Amino acid sequence: QVQLVESGGGLVQAGGSLRLSCAASGRTFSSYVMGWFRQTPGKEREFVAAISWSGGRVFYTDSVKGRFNISRDNAKNILYLQMNSLKPEDTAYYYCGQSRGGTYASTHSYDYWGQGTQVTVSS
Repeated sequence: QVQLVESGGGLVQAGGSLRLSCAASGRTFSSYVMGWFRQTPGKEREFVAAISWSGGRVFYTDSVKGRFNISRDNAKNILYLQMNSLKPEDTAYYYCGQSRGGTYASTHSYDYWGQGTQVTVSS
């Protein structure tokens, strides 16, 4: 089994930046694709970004391309999401997940999730 714990969320003004972290324990962190998703009340959990185990492949939803950067430190078992030029539409509860394989942008491809961290962007 895998345990994931997100941190780094908070309140930030539009145009500002935050860095989210996801600390992993249990199963070998470096062997899995990792992703970030976000969710707002009344909506389904939505894909934000994903990264291959080596960090050689990254994927982003169109709305965050050029603003967000996903990375991972396999030696420390930590996944990051650097969020720049934040917009009010980025406000959501952010979750990290570990994929079992399959479509990186689908929640169904992820076996494990953290508890999430709230990101609020004011305007």
